[in-house]
Amino acid sequence: MLTLCAASTAVWADASHLEVLDDHGQALVSLPMPEGERWCMEWNHSVTGIRVQDCYRHHQGNMVLERSHQPDFAAGLGHVPGRGRQVSDGQGGYWIEDIDEPVPGNRYRLRVGSARVDHRLLHEGRRISLSELAAGERVTIHLRTPDSTP
Repeated sequence: MLTLCAASTAVWADASHLEVLDDHGQALVSLPMPEGERWCMEWNHSVTGIRVQDCYRHHQGNMVLERSHQPDFAAGLGHVPGRGRQVSDGQGGYWIEDIDEPVPGNRYRLRVGSARVDHRLLHEGRRISLSELAAGERVTIHLRTPDSTP
């Protein structure tokens, strides 16, 4: 298991963690994730290879999808009217801002892509490649809070 800790009093005051769990419930990654903390899931689009990001925050005990970056209108990508607002990233792509959708149960399932897709977790300047840990496997991304169930 990869465990990364930050030396911060906020980390110790809030026992919340972002976990990546394998199909057997074993933690592959566990990151302290106190209230207000943000992280992104980044990957290369399986058809075009462009880099896509979904960014989340820990808000009042909930995993909330905050924004999404899409450098192109590739297959399966695009802004859905009424779900956030689309703004230019200044480089030909766009951000969908203000999505602010709680993720049901503070977790979602992901089939981790190959090295070409390279699903990676971004947090505090670090990139953790889930594809190196579990390519082709199903994992659960879970914000575990003191009040959540396993």
